[in-house]
Amino acid sequence: MIEIREGGLDDPQVVELLAIHAGGMLANSPVDACHFLDLSALRAPEIVFLSAWEGGTLLGIGAMKALGDGTSEIKSMRTAQAALGRGVGTAILREIMARARARGDRALVLETGTGPAFDAAHALYRRHGFAECGPFGDYVAKDFNRFYALTL
Repeated sequence: MIEIREGGLDDPQVVELLAIHAGGMLANSPVDACHFLDLSALRAPEIVFLSAWEGGTLLGIGAMKALGDGTSEIKSMRTAQAALGRGVGTAILREIMARARARGDRALVLETGTGPAFDAAHALYRRHGFAECGPFGDYVAKDFNRFYALTL
């Protein structure tokens, strides 16, 4: 059973998965298209950081950032390699959606990349009703990135 917990940024498994996430983003994205948050940025008060666990084993992470206008941005979604295909991303995304609704957000938005490393993410978001949209916030549209939104 997958248990979603808030926090956990001091857990060594979380720190390791965030490092893997950063490495994966840098390896599969142009440097100017990497918008992941580092450990210190994930501690900001406008961030809700979630981790998925099975007993003492970390399965994945995800975060959302309040943008201050009734919208939150999904940040730093990653499933541990050993947990791929087990519904971890879905569990985290559903929790993010539930928390956004509970706090009264009107929409969730996100930016992601393109190419094979991002195909599973595109499929996950589309399965949950997200539709492509234009850039938001300070993002600039480039050939590499895609933007999604979900009205809550």
